[in-house]
Amino acid sequence: MSLFGEFHVPAESFTLFKTLQEVPDLTIEIERVVASEELLAPYFWVTCEDISRFEAAVEADPTVENLHLCDEFEGANLYRANWTGDTESVVFVYTELRITILEATGQRDLWQLQMRFDSQEQLDEFQEKCNEREIPFELQQLHEVKQTRTGSQFDLTPKQHDALRKAWETGYYTSTDVTLGDIATELNVSQQSVSQRLQRGIHTLIENTIVVTRPSE
Repeated sequence: MSLFGEFHVPAESFTLFKTLQEVPDLTIEIERVVASEELLAPYFWVTCEDISRFEAAVEADPTVENLHLCDEFEGANLYRANWTGDTESVVFVYTELRITILEATGQRDLWQLQMRFDSQEQLDEFQEKCNEREIPFELQQLHEVKQTRTGSQFDLTPKQHDALRKAWETGYYTSTDVTLGDIATELNVSQQSVSQRLQRGIHTLIENTIVVTRPSE
């Protein structure tokens, strides 16, 4: 039985804490990461007014190294970087237990983590290890995963999947009467957030369905 859990943790208990502190308007969205014994190098989206300020802050952040710009889109950039080891962070706990992070969104003081656990025992062990290391966390929701609903077979994040599905259901791609604002209202998020999720989701779908190699290759 797989379980889906959403947790809130203080920014200092995860990754890129110093960067989030240095750039107050920064939002970081990490895409699906499967824990392994190998070096972690996840992809993440960055949104802020001054991207150069973000890149300068990352250079001095001890939680990541080898920052690489992968793609640039209107309103957000896609990066990849190696996570460094830290035995007192959630990153270390989830890596040790081989848990999957479906999505993580970080802002100045808080990380929102959406995680999948293979069993109740794995969830219990995660909570136990966080308590042992005095890592504060707040469980927001927890439920059993009965069927695949996230589009993860195409590497879509849950938010991208929901935005694409809602756009299709409302006729956004077939009718000029449906606007981004309509979809934003349905999802209870901003119009900019919907635009970014649709753009990133379509990019991911194309990359994982009809493209053989990246343009750079």
